[in-house]
Amino acid sequence: SYRDTIRISLDKHLLPAFAGERVGAIDKAAVMAFRAELAKQPGHGGGRLSASRVNHVLNPLRMILSEAAERYGFLNPMQGVKSLKVPRTEVDPFTLEEVRLILARVRPDFRPYYTVRFFTAMRTGEINGLLWQYVDFARQQILIRETLVAGRREGTKTPESRREIAIAPVVEAALREQERYSKGRSAYVFCTRNGEPLQHQNVTNRVWYPLLRNLDLKKRRPYQTRHTAATLWL
Repeated sequence: SYRDTIRISLDKHLLPAFAGERVGAIDKAAVMAFRAELAKQPGHGGGRLSASRVNHVLNPLRMILSEAAERYGFLNPMQGVKSLKVPRTEVDPFTLEEVRLILARVRPDFRPYYTVRFFTAMRTGEINGLLWQYVDFARQQILIRETLVAGRREGTKTPESRREIAIAPVVEAALREQERYSKGRSAYVFCTRNGEPLQHQNVTNRVWYPLLRNLDLKKRRPYQTRHTAATLWL
């Protein structure tokens, strides 16, 4: 997914601006002008590109120029060019009352899924890619060993993400319920009717956001279930 993001930055922004330029001829003024132009580009939702997106576009440029400067012995024009300040991501967990309301009103076939999300702090890729082989009822643990990225099974996001999560009673009850539905017909704990892993955008747009609207709850990304889990356990 990161590779795809870099490809978009190259094709949409960096190559149109710098293709054909000699790297040693790109000076700090050109970099600053490029950054200023980026900030004027339209982003999602009708606004301008966010500071975070501008930084993501500049990162590969920074790496290219840094490598070239070191290899060919010229002054790196990115020296002293700091990343734009990015506002801290809002942490907006659900209250226990809201969690109970969501779990009471969500589609029954997704109740185990969201119960596990709310009480384990698993990332979306981790829960969507969770295999039955990593659910250890005997030791009361969920083993985080893989994640699902763009439909592909991969290793965990970071080495630190490889971990064991204790199965609380509410989580065990949800997993036992899900066991009756999917175990034996799919390697995945949470899956579609044909046994394939869940697709994040599909579940978010067809189940999660409509549910929040119907319950008259503030629209929040599914990732807030991870923050909610941490808050509830604290």
